Amino acid sequence: MDTLAIVIEAPGTLALRQLAVVEMGDSDVLVETEWSAVSTGTEKLLWSGRMPNFPGMGYPLVPGYETVGTVSAAGSAAQALLGKRVFVPGASCYRDARGLFGGAARRLIVPAARVMPVGDIGIEAVLFALAATARHAIVAGELPDLIVGHGVLGRLVARIAVAAGGAPTVWELDSMRAAGARGYAVVHPDADERRDYRTIVDVSGDSSLLDTLIGRLAKGGEIVLAGFYQDRLGFGFSEAFRKEARIRVAAEFQPDDLSAVVQMAADSSLPLDGLISHVRGAADAMEAYPQAFADAACLKMVLDWRDV
Repeated sequence: MDTLAIVIEAPGTLALRQLAVVEMGDSDVLVETEWSAVSTGTEKLLWSGRMPNFPGMGYPLVPGYETVGTVSAAGSAAQALLGKRVFVPGASCYRDARGLFGGAARRLIVPAARVMPVGDIGIEAVLFALAATARHAIVAGELPDLIVGHGVLGRLVARIAVAAGGAPTVWELDSMRAAGARGYAVVHPDADERRDYRTIVDVSGDSSLLDTLIGRLAKGGEIVLAGFYQDRLGFGFSEAFRKEARIRVAAEFQPDDLSAVVQMAADSSLPLDGLISHVRGAADAMEAYPQAFADAACLKMVLDWRDV
Protein backbone atom coordinates (compact mmCIF):
# COMPACT_ATOMS: atom_id res chain seq x y z
CA MET A 1 0.00 0.00 0.00
CA ASP A 2 1.08 3.56 -0.66
CA THR A 3 0.27 6.78 1.15
CA LEU A 4 0.55 10.45 0.22
CA ALA A 5 3.00 12.05 2.65
CA ILE A 6 4.81 15.27 3.37
CA VAL A 7 8.52 14.60 2.97
CA ILE A 8 11.39 16.85 3.99
CA GLU A 9 13.85 15.72 1.34
CA ALA A 10 16.71 17.83 2.72
CA PRO A 11 16.94 21.03 4.79
CA GLY A 12 14.72 23.62 3.11
CA THR A 13 13.29 21.16 0.58
CA LEU A 14 9.72 19.91 1.01
CA ALA A 15 7.68 17.58 -1.20
CA LEU A 16 4.25 15.96 -1.20
CA ARG A 17 4.68 12.49 -2.68
CA GLN A 18 3.62 8.87 -2.57
CA LEU A 19 5.50 6.53 -0.23
CA ALA A 20 5.25 2.79 0.14
CA VAL A 21 4.23 1.65 3.63
CA VAL A 22 4.78 -1.53 5.59
CA GLU A 23 2.14 -4.24 5.88
CA MET A 24 -0.36 -4.00 8.73
CA GLY A 25 0.10 -6.47 11.58
CA ASP A 26 -2.40 -8.06 13.95
CA SER A 27 -1.87 -5.30 16.54
CA ASP A 28 -1.88 -2.40 14.06
CA VAL A 29 -4.53 0.01 12.84
CA LEU A 30 -4.92 1.89 9.55
CA VAL A 31 -5.74 5.54 10.19
CA GLU A 32 -7.25 7.80 7.53
CA THR A 33 -5.88 11.21 8.45
CA GLU A 34 -8.27 14.13 8.79
CA TRP A 35 -5.91 16.79 10.16
CA SER A 36 -2.25 17.17 11.04
CA ALA A 37 -0.53 20.13 12.65
CA VAL A 38 2.83 21.77 12.05
CA SER A 39 5.25 22.10 14.97
CA THR A 40 7.15 25.39 14.99
CA GLY A 41 9.69 23.94 17.42
CA THR A 42 11.07 20.53 16.46
CA GLU A 43 9.82 20.57 12.86
CA LYS A 44 11.31 23.98 12.24
CA LEU A 45 14.67 22.53 13.30
CA LEU A 46 14.17 19.61 10.89
CA TRP A 47 13.29 22.04 8.11
CA SER A 48 16.27 24.30 8.78
CA GLY A 49 18.74 21.44 9.24
CA ARG A 50 19.55 22.57 12.78
CA MET A 51 17.98 19.61 14.61
CA PRO A 52 20.43 18.26 17.22
CA ASN A 53 21.47 14.63 16.93
CA PHE A 54 18.32 12.64 17.60
CA PRO A 55 17.45 8.92 17.24
CA GLY A 56 16.05 8.33 13.76
CA MET A 57 17.40 11.61 12.39
CA GLY A 58 18.23 11.77 8.69
CA TYR A 59 16.72 12.72 5.33
CA PRO A 60 14.39 12.14 3.59
CA LEU A 61 11.95 12.11 6.49
CA VAL A 62 8.25 12.47 7.19
CA PRO A 63 7.58 14.99 9.99
CA GLY A 64 4.50 15.27 12.18
CA TYR A 65 3.45 14.13 15.65
CA GLU A 66 0.08 15.93 15.88
CA THR A 67 -2.32 13.90 13.73
CA VAL A 68 -6.02 13.08 14.05
CA GLY A 69 -7.89 10.58 11.92
CA THR A 70 -10.35 7.71 11.82
CA VAL A 71 -9.45 4.02 12.06
CA SER A 72 -10.62 2.44 8.80
CA ALA A 73 -9.07 -1.01 9.26
CA ALA A 74 -7.65 -2.91 12.19
CA GLY A 75 -5.70 -6.08 12.84
CA SER A 76 -7.29 -8.99 14.65
CA ALA A 77 -6.03 -7.76 18.03
CA ALA A 78 -7.18 -4.16 17.50
CA GLN A 79 -10.78 -4.51 16.33
CA ALA A 80 -12.12 -2.42 19.24
CA LEU A 81 -10.70 0.72 17.59
CA LEU A 82 -12.39 0.23 14.23
CA GLY A 83 -14.36 3.33 13.20
CA LYS A 84 -13.07 5.50 16.05
CA ARG A 85 -11.47 8.92 15.73
CA VAL A 86 -8.01 8.81 17.28
CA PHE A 87 -5.03 11.01 18.03
CA VAL A 88 -1.76 9.72 16.53
CA PRO A 89 1.53 11.00 18.03
CA GLY A 90 3.57 9.97 14.99
CA ALA A 91 4.19 6.90 12.85
CA SER A 92 7.10 4.93 11.44
CA CYS A 93 5.51 2.95 8.64
CA TYR A 94 7.42 4.04 5.53
CA ARG A 95 9.67 1.94 3.34
CA ASP A 96 11.31 4.84 1.48
CA ALA A 97 11.69 7.55 4.15
CA ARG A 98 12.39 7.96 7.83
CA GLY A 99 9.46 8.46 10.15
CA LEU A 100 10.65 11.36 12.29
CA PHE A 101 8.08 11.90 13.56
CA GLY A 102 6.04 10.43 10.74
CA GLY A 103 2.46 11.64 11.23
CA ALA A 104 2.09 13.99 8.24
CA ALA A 105 0.54 11.56 5.76
CA ARG A 106 -2.89 10.72 4.36
CA ARG A 107 -2.90 7.13 5.62
CA LEU A 108 -0.92 5.76 8.55
CA ILE A 109 -0.26 2.27 9.83
CA VAL A 110 0.33 2.52 13.57
CA PRO A 111 0.48 0.09 16.51
CA ALA A 112 -2.91 0.26 18.24
CA ALA A 113 -1.21 0.92 21.57
CA ARG A 114 0.11 4.26 20.27
CA VAL A 115 -3.22 5.83 19.32
CA MET A 116 -5.67 7.52 21.68
CA PRO A 117 -9.44 7.67 21.05
CA VAL A 118 -10.69 11.26 21.29
CA GLY A 119 -14.46 10.80 21.12
CA ASP A 120 -16.27 13.58 19.31
CA ILE A 121 -13.46 16.15 19.63
CA GLY A 122 -12.63 17.37 16.12
CA ILE A 123 -9.81 19.43 14.68
CA GLU A 124 -8.67 20.70 18.09
CA ALA A 125 -7.57 17.15 18.96
CA VAL A 126 -4.35 17.89 17.03
CA LEU A 127 -3.36 19.93 20.10
CA PHE A 128 -3.14 16.91 22.40
CA ALA A 129 0.60 16.37 21.88
CA LEU A 130 1.33 19.91 23.06
CA ALA A 131 -1.22 19.65 25.85
CA ALA A 132 0.38 16.41 27.06
CA THR A 133 3.82 18.05 26.80
CA ALA A 134 2.52 20.96 28.90
CA ARG A 135 1.13 18.64 31.55
CA HIS A 136 4.33 16.58 31.66
CA ALA A 137 6.35 19.75 32.26
CA ILE A 138 4.44 20.73 35.40
CA VAL A 139 2.98 17.54 36.88
CA ALA A 140 6.25 16.55 38.62
CA GLY A 141 6.64 19.80 40.57
CA GLU A 142 4.87 22.85 41.93
CA LEU A 143 2.48 24.79 39.73
CA PRO A 144 4.38 27.46 37.78
CA ASP A 145 4.06 31.06 38.86
CA LEU A 146 5.99 32.26 35.78
CA ILE A 147 5.77 30.89 32.23
CA VAL A 148 8.13 32.21 29.56
CA GLY A 149 6.52 32.32 26.12
CA HIS A 150 2.88 32.75 25.04
CA GLY A 151 2.81 30.51 22.01
CA VAL A 152 0.52 27.48 21.96
CA LEU A 153 2.64 25.46 24.40
CA GLY A 154 2.91 28.37 26.83
CA ARG A 155 -0.85 28.94 26.67
CA LEU A 156 -1.52 25.27 27.35
CA VAL A 157 0.84 25.26 30.34
CA ALA A 158 -0.99 28.34 31.64
CA ARG A 159 -4.45 26.86 31.03
CA ILE A 160 -3.54 23.61 32.80
CA ALA A 161 -2.08 25.59 35.71
CA VAL A 162 -5.24 27.69 35.97
CA ALA A 163 -7.38 24.53 35.88
CA ALA A 164 -5.37 23.26 38.86
CA GLY A 165 -5.95 26.49 40.82
CA GLY A 166 -2.86 28.45 39.80
CA ALA A 167 -2.59 32.05 38.66
CA PRO A 168 0.68 32.31 36.69
CA THR A 169 2.29 35.28 35.04
CA VAL A 170 3.36 34.79 31.41
CA TRP A 171 6.21 36.67 29.73
CA GLU A 172 5.87 37.50 26.04
CA LEU A 173 8.01 39.81 23.90
CA ASP A 174 5.74 39.90 20.83
CA SER A 175 2.79 42.25 21.32
CA MET A 176 0.79 40.29 18.72
CA ARG A 177 1.00 37.18 20.89
CA ALA A 178 0.23 38.89 24.19
CA ALA A 179 -3.53 38.62 23.63
CA GLY A 180 -5.63 35.58 24.44
CA ALA A 181 -4.96 35.10 28.17
CA ARG A 182 -7.45 32.96 30.11
CA GLY A 183 -7.27 33.63 33.86
CA TYR A 184 -3.65 34.76 33.93
CA ALA A 185 -1.63 37.90 33.14
CA VAL A 186 0.65 38.34 30.12
CA VAL A 187 3.39 40.96 30.48
CA HIS A 188 6.59 42.05 28.78
CA PRO A 189 9.51 40.89 30.95
CA ASP A 190 10.82 44.47 31.18
CA ALA A 191 7.57 45.44 32.93
CA ASP A 192 7.95 42.72 35.58
CA GLU A 193 10.09 43.55 38.61
CA ARG A 194 9.37 40.39 40.56
CA ARG A 195 12.38 38.30 41.67
CA ASP A 196 10.87 35.66 43.91
CA TYR A 197 9.30 33.16 41.53
CA ARG A 198 9.17 29.66 42.96
CA THR A 199 8.72 27.78 39.69
CA ILE A 200 9.52 29.11 36.22
CA VAL A 201 8.55 27.07 33.15
CA ASP A 202 10.43 28.16 30.04
CA VAL A 203 8.86 27.17 26.72
CA SER A 204 10.69 29.78 24.64
CA GLY A 205 13.48 27.55 23.33
CA ASP A 206 15.87 30.48 23.91
CA SER A 207 19.21 29.02 25.02
CA SER A 208 20.47 32.38 26.30
CA LEU A 209 17.82 32.93 28.98
CA LEU A 210 19.07 30.87 31.91
CA ASP A 211 20.98 33.65 33.67
CA THR A 212 17.96 35.95 33.41
CA LEU A 213 15.61 33.31 34.78
CA ILE A 214 17.92 32.34 37.63
CA GLY A 215 17.98 36.01 38.63
CA ARG A 216 14.18 35.96 38.95
CA LEU A 217 14.02 32.89 41.21
CA ALA A 218 13.28 32.78 44.91
CA LYS A 219 15.86 30.88 46.98
CA GLY A 220 15.46 27.18 46.27
CA GLY A 221 13.30 27.84 43.22
CA GLU A 222 13.10 25.66 40.13
CA ILE A 223 13.42 26.33 36.41
CA VAL A 224 11.73 23.79 34.14
CA LEU A 225 13.12 23.66 30.60
CA ALA A 226 10.10 22.68 28.51
CA GLY A 227 11.12 24.12 25.15
CA PHE A 228 13.39 22.49 22.57
CA TYR A 229 16.84 24.09 22.50
CA GLN A 230 19.10 23.95 19.46
CA ASP A 231 22.08 25.67 21.09
CA ARG A 232 24.16 24.68 24.09
CA LEU A 233 22.78 25.87 27.43
CA GLY A 234 24.90 27.55 30.06
CA PHE A 235 24.66 29.76 33.14
CA GLY A 236 26.79 31.64 35.64
CA PHE A 237 27.38 29.53 38.72
CA SER A 238 27.61 32.18 41.45
CA GLU A 239 24.03 33.46 41.11
CA ALA A 240 22.67 29.93 40.82
CA PHE A 241 24.69 28.98 43.92
CA ARG A 242 23.28 31.86 45.97
CA LYS A 243 19.76 31.00 44.89
CA GLU A 244 20.23 27.20 45.36
CA ALA A 245 18.55 27.01 41.97
CA ARG A 246 17.19 23.75 40.61
CA ILE A 247 17.00 23.13 36.85
CA ARG A 248 14.80 20.36 35.50
CA VAL A 249 14.46 19.20 31.88
CA ALA A 250 10.96 18.14 30.87
CA ALA A 251 11.26 15.22 28.48
CA GLU A 252 8.75 13.66 26.09
CA PHE A 253 5.19 13.26 27.34
CA GLN A 254 4.00 9.85 28.50
CA PRO A 255 0.76 7.92 27.85
CA ASP A 256 -0.72 8.99 31.18
CA ASP A 257 -0.15 12.66 30.24
CA LEU A 258 -2.00 12.09 26.97
CA SER A 259 -4.94 10.29 28.56
CA ALA A 260 -5.18 12.98 31.26
CA VAL A 261 -5.42 15.90 28.82
CA VAL A 262 -7.92 14.06 26.61
CA GLN A 263 -10.10 13.64 29.70
CA MET A 264 -9.62 17.30 30.67
CA ALA A 265 -10.71 18.40 27.21
CA ALA A 266 -13.71 16.07 27.34
CA ASP A 267 -14.91 17.49 30.67
CA SER A 268 -14.14 21.09 29.59
CA SER A 269 -11.57 21.72 32.32
CA LEU A 270 -8.98 22.29 29.56
CA PRO A 271 -10.37 24.57 26.82
CA LEU A 272 -8.66 24.15 23.45
CA ASP A 273 -10.39 26.94 21.55
CA GLY A 274 -8.52 29.97 20.22
CA LEU A 275 -5.23 28.11 19.67
CA ILE A 276 -5.49 27.11 15.99
CA SER A 277 -4.99 30.23 13.89
CA HIS A 278 -4.53 28.82 10.36
CA VAL A 279 -6.01 25.87 8.46
CA ARG A 280 -4.90 24.99 4.92
CA GLY A 281 -5.44 22.03 2.65
CA ALA A 282 -2.65 19.46 2.75
CA ALA A 283 -2.07 20.08 -0.96
CA ASP A 284 -0.80 23.53 0.08
CA ALA A 285 1.87 22.05 2.37
CA MET A 286 4.76 23.61 0.45
CA GLU A 287 3.43 27.06 1.34
CA ALA A 288 1.93 26.17 4.72
CA TYR A 289 5.13 24.93 6.37
CA PRO A 290 7.25 28.05 5.63
CA GLN A 291 4.33 30.23 6.70
CA ALA A 292 4.03 28.37 10.00
CA PHE A 293 7.74 28.88 10.65
CA ALA A 294 8.04 32.54 9.61
CA ASP A 295 4.68 34.27 10.17
CA ALA A 296 4.41 35.65 13.71
CA ALA A 297 0.63 35.83 13.29
CA CYS A 298 0.50 32.06 12.74
CA LEU A 299 -0.06 30.64 16.20
CA LYS A 300 -0.80 27.10 14.99
CA MET A 301 -0.99 25.80 11.42
CA VAL A 302 -3.19 22.77 10.71
CA LEU A 303 -3.37 20.86 7.43
CA ASP A 304 -6.70 19.41 6.28
CA TRP A 305 -6.25 16.04 4.54
CA ARG A 306 -9.91 15.16 3.99
CA ASP A 307 -10.12 16.32 0.37
CA VAL A 308 -6.63 15.31 -0.74
